[in-house]
Amino acid sequence: MVKKGEMLYAWTTDLGLTKKAECGGAVSGLLKFALESKAVEAVLAVKKGVDLYDAVPALVTDPAEIDQTAGSLHCGTVLLSKLINSYVPSMKEKKVGIVVKGCDMMGLLELAKRGQVNLDNVLMIGVNCGGSVSPVPARKMIAEKYGVSPDSVVKEEIDKGQFIIQTADGNHKGVSMDELEDTGYGRRTNCRRCKVKIPRQADIACGNWGVIGDKACKATFVEVCSDKGADLVTKAVAAKKISVEPANPKGIEIRAKIEGSMHKLADKWRMRDFSMLAPHLWRDLDKETSRCTKCYACIDKCPVCFPAADRLKKPSIMVRRGTLPVDPMFHLRRLAHISDSCINCGQCEECCPMEIPLALFSHAIRTEEDSFFDPKLGKSEYTN
Repeated sequence: MVKKGEMLYAWTTDLGLTKKAECGGAVSGLLKFALESKAVEAVLAVKKGVDLYDAVPALVTDPAEIDQTAGSLHCGTVLLSKLINSYVPSMKEKKVGIVVKGCDMMGLLELAKRGQVNLDNVLMIGVNCGGSVSPVPARKMIAEKYGVSPDSVVKEEIDKGQFIIQTADGNHKGVSMDELEDTGYGRRTNCRRCKVKIPRQADIACGNWGVIGDKACKATFVEVCSDKGADLVTKAVAAKKISVEPANPKGIEIRAKIEGSMHKLADKWRMRDFSMLAPHLWRDLDKETSRCTKCYACIDKCPVCFPAADRLKKPSIMVRRGTLPVDPMFHLRRLAHISDSCINCGQCEECCPMEIPLALFSHAIRTEEDSFFDPKLGKSEYTN
């Protein structure tokens, strides 16, 4: 019987999944079992599209298709919490399994606060995340910093402080993230500032951090974070879909040290980014947003910014459509609207055609609020 709070090494017993998945394939094995056992009716995950720079959301209802979502894509920036209602509205009242990074998890928690998601119907399989790289800059980075064609890369990973690529001829090359980021490449800026690296408010938190000894690269570190997660793992083990053993105590220490070092790195980036705003926040905000074309991408892509139903038919007197140059109140009102719920996912900044650092402003404001008020970023009254 697996219990909440346990830390395990886990791996799938499905040899087919083992060949396609990473780190023992425990995540894929659990998702496949959840579908087979009817614990969930569908799984919302990400699969590779035309290449590894093309992350595509996938709604899987056939357990045999889970292997298409196996593995990780660091050069894909899909936010699944945004899609839970818009991409799969027909699943709203059904049980859905979702693979979540920290930002996905935070988005779901914020949506749940607003009655947009029923967490009783959601099984969250969390995955550790050191950050993601935007696909277009990733291609340019690989060409310039690695000296190879981006099209020749068949696999990439972030490990031990490096971004590592593997080309079709089997060669590997790694460059330190510090070097990449000091030259303007590497992880997305919001990922650098993120401190939710292990999504513990998911039902289980999985990853390769802390897997050592003979299980290194052959098993997944699983932290059981809820009774729902404990039940899933217990039943999967009983059905012989996965195998588990207690995590190595030394591995647990190593995992904690990695998380701690990631937090320190995030603090460094927060200090660097936020200090640039501190002297002239409102002047810089006015300057940057003055080139806004009011395309509404920042609102459309935000997982926590949506109009109340009774306001959809009423035009706003503060945010006038079609007014250019942009009314300053447009961004001020948007920032006020999400000031207590910004999850620093970076989607607003990622999708802005005018390259306005919107995530920087909203994250700075949210972080400032967190120093005085609860709940903190990445936490919620919905605790597991």
